[in-house]
Amino acid sequence: MPEVINTWQMTEQGKGGNPGKLTKTTIPVPELAEDDVLVEIAGCGVCHTDLGFFYDGVPTVNKPPLTLGHEIAGTVVAGKSDYIGKNVIIPAVMPCNNCPICDQERGNRCLAQKMPGNSLGVYGGFSSHIPVPSGDLCVLDELKHPLSHYAVIADAATTPYQAAMRADLKKDDLVVVTGVTGGVGVYMAQIAKALGAKVVVGIARNQAKLDRALSYGTDFIINSKGKDIKEVKGEFAGICKQAGVPKNVGWKIFECTGSGGGQEIALSLISFLSKMVVVGFGLQPNKYMLSKLMAFDAEIIGTWGCLPKYYNNVLAMVHEGKVEIEPFLETKPMSTIEQVFEDQHAGKFDKRQVLEPDF
Repeated sequence: MPEVINTWQMTEQGKGGNPGKLTKTTIPVPELAEDDVLVEIAGCGVCHTDLGFFYDGVPTVNKPPLTLGHEIAGTVVAGKSDYIGKNVIIPAVMPCNNCPICDQERGNRCLAQKMPGNSLGVYGGFSSHIPVPSGDLCVLDELKHPLSHYAVIADAATTPYQAAMRADLKKDDLVVVTGVTGGVGVYMAQIAKALGAKVVVGIARNQAKLDRALSYGTDFIINSKGKDIKEVKGEFAGICKQAGVPKNVGWKIFECTGSGGGQEIALSLISFLSKMVVVGFGLQPNKYMLSKLMAFDAEIIGTWGCLPKYYNNVLAMVHEGKVEIEPFLETKPMSTIEQVFEDQHAGKFDKRQVLEPDF
């Protein structure tokens, strides 16, 4: 049991794209409840959500000062004896498991959920240690990758799985992923294919990353850069003809960009019996004629996080090689957090950044 927790704390939130303030400091190790554990952090991924908190003033449940970071893997070093010494992934959202929402198996959106770096007191992943409830931990019985690398499963790779469950994704379904080259989109395509999707069409703006996506779950690609909606839909129709599938029936559309442009493309592809699942987060408003949903008998669905019970399913996909994580991440010392935030906010990275504690 350490005497204190070393941490990079967000002491001020930014606004309108201007950064907040990070301070290297220490915080107390709390008294652990009967079912709590203390996890020594091996790695914490930097998520778009963290940047939203830090640069755009997106409200957090607990106000600064608090430590950001919710993509965490590490080793249990104290607390409930059954877990001591075990390597674990900490779910990004941990439901209370005792409310009407949880009773409906929708605990990923439990209003009393605990999310590191948001609603878990001052505690988050950009630290040496973190106290968490033990009940929803995903235990790693074997390591096929460095422990820190499993941090991306805590959110980037599991959020798409939850989205697939919300869409009732089944074998031979037709799938579109807008933002297929992004930190979540790269896993959305792989998970869709692992679940048996017949055709996966990826849409994004970076040609090199789009070409890469063809090796990771994506069957066809569309580069939307500099193109209007009509052009994108024309390319989509051509792909459907080539693949021998309908262009206007049954597509499941996963919007992973959180950008106005990406959302506009996704909305334009809604057709008969479609389901559009909103996975990415953005602050911009949208315009859409809701009566189209009636005419198409279509749906727009929101999704948030992932139920802890699904983590082992995703872990199995990773260990079986159906979902690749190594091509899409790189590690850096946690002491570089300020530069990493700045560079990631500027769009300079091609891969998920995982910060490893070096206090």
